Amino acid sequence: MDLGEGLRKAIARLTNATIIDAKTIKEFTKELQKTLLSSDVEVRLVLQFTGQIEEQALRVSPPPGVSPKDYITNMVYEGLVSLVGSSYTPEIKRQRILLMGLYGSGKTTTAAKLAKFYQDRGLSAALICCDVSRPAAYTQLETLAKAANVSFFGIKGESDPAKIVRQANERFKDKQVIICDTSGRNALDDELIRELENVNREFRPDRGVLVVSADVGQIAGRQATEFNKVTPISGVVVTKMDGSGKGGGALSASNAAKAPVLFIGTGEKLNNIEPFDSKKFIGGLLGIPDIGTLLEKVQEAVKEANLTDAEANVENLNFESFYAQLKAMGKMGPLKNVFGMLGATDIPKEVMEQGEEKLNRYKVIIASMTAEERQNDRLLHQSSRISRIAKGSGTTEKDVHQMVTEFNKMKKTFDMLKNDRNFKKRFPKLM
Repeated sequence: MDLGEGLRKAIARLTNATIIDAKTIKEFTKELQKTLLSSDVEVRLVLQFTGQIEEQALRVSPPPGVSPKDYITNMVYEGLVSLVGSSYTPEIKRQRILLMGLYGSGKTTTAAKLAKFYQDRGLSAALICCDVSRPAAYTQLETLAKAANVSFFGIKGESDPAKIVRQANERFKDKQVIICDTSGRNALDDELIRELENVNREFRPDRGVLVVSADVGQIAGRQATEFNKVTPISGVVVTKMDGSGKGGGALSASNAAKAPVLFIGTGEKLNNIEPFDSKKFIGGLLGIPDIGTLLEKVQEAVKEANLTDAEANVENLNFESFYAQLKAMGKMGPLKNVFGMLGATDIPKEVMEQGEEKLNRYKVIIASMTAEERQNDRLLHQSSRISRIAKGSGTTEKDVHQMVTEFNKMKKTFDMLKNDRNFKKRFPKLM
């Protein structure tokens, strides 16, 4: 059970309780303790947090008009926000960022994600490969730089990272955001310390950033403290937040070590990184919808998928426009993230996987249609066309029939919403 699921179950038990008395509150805080401890949040922080919840719930009466359940739930929300630290607003300005981290933290991918993040916001970005210990690091960062459409510099086979930085400094004088990726190790040893000190002296970063994986839990705090002794750490990027149940441990530990979380990585794609927003993060754990972020993701996906205006603004849904929307949806990341923004966080994993598989199958089927069939779905009433499409897409006729049936249901719903004035007023951007 991950952190969010545990928290939601504990709150659900409280919500379903007939009476909110001292016994109910104590049982609730014990459930919170179990959930937080199993997610690797430090014992001291857990006891302090749940103690405050229990004391306040027993001592203070809810304000007029607020039920005890809602009052306690809000206390949990506010307490967790405080536990994981404040939100971060990136400065869109010229800066030099030095990335550090141990093996397996996702540091190299994070370097490319950050470069793309700033370049997408109007700043010219460049990447420097100073990882001289991992043979594949040069090729990996060069490939990622091309994918992110940012500049890259490294010297293949060079063992002196300081030399690489000196040459990069000359080459990238005109770049506004320069990100330096450094070597990693299994632990912060003397060799890595010397490398970081030399790179820091040559690179002169505006910001030293430690990259840690969410699954390290409370060790994140110790890593931040140790790296800070070598070169000043102004913040942390926590990666793999899409698949770890211990994300809360890494976040709370970083906050306790006075190393604020700057960004979180939410997937493998280059756009799966976002500035850390503690309220949004805790809201996601508790199943609170985040429609604002969903709309932003939709707009980013449409841009990345290179959809035309006609494809992005669908008036008449057909297989052509549906195919374009499927391509854009693929740019939004895993379905788990999309449903999470809608507040639907407890959909079973197997259902999500089946949904992903079905959407991919739909794309393959539509790709096997003719241009005429994509524009006119009535043509698919002919069995010969269904047979040809199934063979061309490597699927079965049953698969094609199923997709056509579900498409028709969706089209009916779409037409209904398109003509619903109240829906248009409430969600104009979605329309």
